Amino acid sequence: MPRPNMSVERRAALLPLVARAFAQLGYRRTTTAALAERCGVQESVLYRLWPGKKQMFIAAIEYVFELSASVWRRLSASGGGAASARRILDYESRHYGELGHYRIIFAGLSETDDPDVHDALRTLFGRYQRFLREQIDASRGTGKRHGALGSEWAAWALVGLGLAASVSRELTLLSDADRTRLIAAAGGNLLSAAGG
Repeated sequence: MPRPNMSVERRAALLPLVARAFAQLGYRRTTTAALAERCGVQESVLYRLWPGKKQMFIAAIEYVFELSASVWRRLSASGGGAASARRILDYESRHYGELGHYRIIFAGLSETDDPDVHDALRTLFGRYQRFLREQIDASRGTGKRHGALGSEWAAWALVGLGLAASVSRELTLLSDADRTRLIAAAGGNLLSAAGG
């Protein structure tokens, strides 16, 4: 009887370690030897799970979204649709960037000449925008208020706010308290302008 393929489970177990390595070292400075060491495995194990370093990096980009989305889905389910966008905003104002995963996205932005990395980042930002737009639409209920900012544009503005918060964290432009206030105030204004 053949042994079951445990690749999916193994990838899932190693992916947080792979993502942390890319977040700390960037794309170019991360070697497969460093990834293997941080994962506590031989490089050959990584190459059985992913074809190469680029595919490991793209998996880390996808992991960034899935980790955020899993938290956001839990927050959305915890109290009904009407306030889910506000709950997500409140959570992010207090916790945004704590794990440093935004650094994976920053590293990827310097690699967008590679079509695969470009597509992975384009997909990532599109998924963030769609998820946020759905939360705004659920929060606003039926119909759009006259003069309200469209949920599509409000969601893109929230994505931009997240990028600005990442830059402020990385360059220590704002204190943690000021960054929390920025996300809460600017994000709250965007949700109000969108009718959410």
